[in-house]
Order: sequence, then structure tokens, then C-alpha cells
Amino acid sequence: MARNLTDKQQRFLEVLFEEAKGDPVQAKKLAGYADSVASTSIVNTLTDEIADVTKKFIAQSSTKAAYTMFSVMADPTDLGVKEKMLAAKDILDRAGFVKTDRVEVKTSEPLFILPAKDNE
Repeated sequence: MARNLTDKQQRFLEVLFEEAKGDPVQAKKLAGYADSVASTSIVNTLTDEIADVTKKFIAQSSTKAAYTMFSVMADPTDLGVKEKMLAAKDILDRAGFVKTDRVEVKTSEPLFILPAKDNE
């Protein structure tokens, strides 16, 4: 259930990951809040909405993370390759693109015999 936000609250969420670069104090100023309003009170009021915006921001960043991984493959001698790969992997993991391990089970006998059930 989406709740109605004030214009300032909506503006705060819009600028938080853009001009403010994640800084709630800067976002408060850009949204037009008075200096007397504590940024922590704004954040506490918008906790769920900030979590949603954060998820969207990470999802948007996942394309850059994937591109970074491929650019490292093209130029593995670039400085900071290990750190770039770790950061890209973390972003992709958080966006839901988790590496999956597959286990293949083969058997020559397709029949499994299970133990008898206890009648209790």
C-alpha cells in the first residue's frame, strides 16, 4: 500500500541517489527542508521508501557492474581489477544475479528403494 508523500518527501527521495549522492543531509537541503529539521527524522519517516529507492538504485547499477566485469575481461592488466571485480560481484549479488552452482546426478539404476514406513 503506497502512502501519500508530501512534495518535500517526494523531492527528498528523488534527489537522494542523484544530486545528493546518498547523503541525507544534502538531500534534505535540495528538497527544501528548513535547517531546523533533522535529517534523521526525515530518514526515520521514510525508511520503507528509502529501502525501495535503494533496491531500484542497486538494480540500475547492476548493468554497470556487468559491463565492468566484461571490461575487465577485455583489459585484465588495468589497475584495480581485483577490487573492481569484487565490487561488481557484490552489486550483482545484491541485485539478485547470484552465481548458481549446478549439481548433476546420474545413475545407471533409475529405481530408488525406500525403507518401509513405520506404522505408529
